[in-house]
Amino acid sequence: MKSELPGESAGKDTAPLPTRYEDALAELDDLVVAMESGRLPLDELLVAYRRGAALLSFCRDRLQAVEEQVKVLEDGQLKPWRGS
Repeated sequence: MKSELPGESAGKDTAPLPTRYEDALAELDDLVVAMESGRLPLDELLVAYRRGAALLSFCRDRLQAVEEQVKVLEDGQLKPWRGS
């Protein structure tokens, strides 16, 4: 396995976010497992934390958008939905 130099993994937390909620959640789960393993060096742990925070924000935003759509449907009103 290739050893990364300090700062080499820094691009991982700036990678584009997944387009699907399910993909973001799966990646977030993988990050949590890796972070909880205690095997990540400190610099990689920080990168993983930043990526996890971005994924969590993405998931929350997607859930909020769906909740707003459900509220519109529950009111029996067909309004245009302004998804993010």
